[in-house]
Amino acid sequence: MSAVCGPEAEAVTRGLGFDCHDVSPVVSVRFPWDLAHWTMPLLELLVIAGAVFALVHALRRHRDGDPVNLALWWTSLVYLVVVEPPLYFPEWFGLDQQYGFIFAHNQFTVQFMWDRLPLYIVAFYPMISQLAYELVRSLGIFRHRGALAGSVAVALACQVFYEIFDHIGPQLKWWAWNPGNHIVNHPALAAVPMTSMLLFASVSLAAMTYLVVRLVGSPAADGGPRRGRSLVLRILVAGVLTPPTMAIAGLPSSLFGGESPNATAQAWALGVELALVWLGGAWVVVSHLRSADRGPDEPLSDFARYYPAAYLGVLAVCWIGALPAYLAADNGITADGTPIGSGPYALACFIGAGLLVAALHRVHRKAPATV
Repeated sequence: MSAVCGPEAEAVTRGLGFDCHDVSPVVSVRFPWDLAHWTMPLLELLVIAGAVFALVHALRRHRDGDPVNLALWWTSLVYLVVVEPPLYFPEWFGLDQQYGFIFAHNQFTVQFMWDRLPLYIVAFYPMISQLAYELVRSLGIFRHRGALAGSVAVALACQVFYEIFDHIGPQLKWWAWNPGNHIVNHPALAAVPMTSMLLFASVSLAAMTYLVVRLVGSPAADGGPRRGRSLVLRILVAGVLTPPTMAIAGLPSSLFGGESPNATAQAWALGVELALVWLGGAWVVVSHLRSADRGPDEPLSDFARYYPAAYLGVLAVCWIGALPAYLAADNGITADGTPIGSGPYALACFIGAGLLVAALHRVHRKAPATV
């Protein structure tokens, strides 16, 4: 038995259509048309192109004296390096008793680390962090309301954009959760663990944004923007400090865990925190937009103008393609044997994301695009 392919990993990956014993330990490459579902290369193109677009935008803003976008882009990768390996291989870090085997990605065009880490996931972190931050920044919330209020709005933006993706992935075999893991993967909303919905889709990205804005947004000693060693150090600090914020946010539900977890109480605790993300983020955005003295609007970048709408459009195509099997599912399982996410919650996220994009374009209706 391979050290990276135990019985649970073997069962999950075979459900996805491949054998985790027959993988490359470093990198594997396959043709996009050989993937398990037609949406997978489309998803890769959307996410990787978004990350590249975000990097180009961040470099331009850095050149113009604002290093926050670039710092957030790189901090997202530091966060990935810190948090992803323990999720894939908890036994390497002595965490198998605390977390167990959680999930496995399907095989995409480019894959790393025994096929556990697709290239598009590497790109997903900087893409989604830039999408949410740039949307909120372009609304003027960070400038006029500060880092904390802006990060609360980012938590909502990340939630609505991320969960559209999170609730369709298992059905389309983009990844599979380990149903036997009752430590991390339960309670769940349909096929999606509620801890993932709260901690990964909102808390981590909002906390990361707050840390980057606070550490990098302040001027350097010479009064100019932070660059060089000072910038790199702050990127590393923000990336390393982000995961502990997830542990703090997970404390309420963890009180009902242990050897005999109370899944109902855990669901209530996580549900209340998710409700606070929605209510707090909506209050920040709406109160800012309704304010008569919110000051001049931020220039609207090409990235903010086009990419969030493109993201929603592509995910809508994926959901429409998945809808017949979703509606025909029996007890939450499609005819292909895959679990479905929560359609009502995904619809609420589509509406929330659409309203944010609409608000952005309404505010900047007559403003020319900038970098």
